[in-house]
Amino acid sequence: MKTSTYIRTMFFLGLAGLLFSGYLSAIKLLTSTCAFNEPCPYFLGYPACWYGFFMFLVIFSTVTLGLLKKIFEKTMLKIIMIVSLLGILFAGSFTIPEILKLIYGTKIIYTLVLPTCTYGLIFYILIFSLSLRRSKTN
Repeated sequence: MKTSTYIRTMFFLGLAGLLFSGYLSAIKLLTSTCAFNEPCPYFLGYPACWYGFFMFLVIFSTVTLGLLKKIFEKTMLKIIMIVSLLGILFAGSFTIPEILKLIYGTKIIYTLVLPTCTYGLIFYILIFSLSLRRSKTN
């Protein structure tokens, strides 16, 4: 994957994750309820989506700095890989129990078919996988 293709892809994945987690965070902040009428996971007393928003903000900001040539690509790549790996661990820790509940018969109906943490996890896996692939070509 060429550098410009990688950076553009990371920009759009970061933006999509930022917008999705931003929407979830805004709903929680403004209405004190979770979006899509699903259970709201908490971590250290705060909604998980707020942490997701922060991690996607770091990814998006880092890519933006890379696009503007304010940081080196290797630095950008390292930051993105670390944050996306943390995102995988974080979102995965909420996704796995929710998926197990679905498998073992808990009657939870998700508006988006799967828990919202699952979609964050998918974005983090994509970002990490593409970044890992990019790091091997450098």
